[in-house]
Amino acid sequence: MTLLRVRDLGVTAGGSALVSGVDLEIGAGERVGLIGESGSGKSLTASALLGLLPDGLTATGSATLGEVELVGAGERTMSSLRGRELAMVFQEPMTALNPSMRVGRQVAEAMLVHGTRSGRRDAHRRAVELLGTMGLPDPERTARTYPHQLSGGQRQRVVLAIALANDPPLLVCDEPTTALDVTVQARILDEIRSRTTESGTALLFITHDLAVVAGMCERVLVMHEGRVVESGTTHQVLSAPEHDYTRKLLAASDLETA
Repeated sequence: MTLLRVRDLGVTAGGSALVSGVDLEIGAGERVGLIGESGSGKSLTASALLGLLPDGLTATGSATLGEVELVGAGERTMSSLRGRELAMVFQEPMTALNPSMRVGRQVAEAMLVHGTRSGRRDAHRRAVELLGTMGLPDPERTARTYPHQLSGGQRQRVVLAIALANDPPLLVCDEPTTALDVTVQARILDEIRSRTTESGTALLFITHDLAVVAGMCERVLVMHEGRVVESGTTHQVLSAPEHDYTRKLLAASDLETA
């Protein structure tokens, strides 16, 4: 069953097209990668889907999540969807966390805002449970800490707990491990893969790292200069790329001899 259907999605700034003609489908529970170099338009595509484009940029085309049209939806509609029907994990967790609020409360608030828990006590209990599920040590103590008291990897686990708190059908991850060291990166990727698999959450994973996509995603789309230039199964695209740009990405990656 198709969960997200994107047709001719574009992002414009004034009269200039930054992203154009993006077609994309994600089935329920499917993991799809969106790859390309910095500036290729992948993050703008994700921001357009979540209604988070910066001022001055406009989304065009169509993107339906279930029966809901996302492009052109008002902020009230998008606020009701973000965190419940689709959620996002950003590259830098400190931009997504409130520095003056304990992390357990932030996880709990994600559920209280959407009414998925019956009260603060129930939401707090579930928040602690989620922090433990994400591999954070002593989750009850962690729930009482502030973001600055945690490591980068721990903060990203908190952001992931917030994103998955309401079991959204779709999770969007935008370079979620780029700022982390290799060991922590591998652990966070394992958490994302295992949690989305357990919950049946579909995943749109945005990255420039082909090795990450190879281990995370079933299908992949390659973006270059604001357009999708190649798509297919991950194995097909990475083992027998058809587009020159994809071949260049592969040649510059650790997968060049794969």
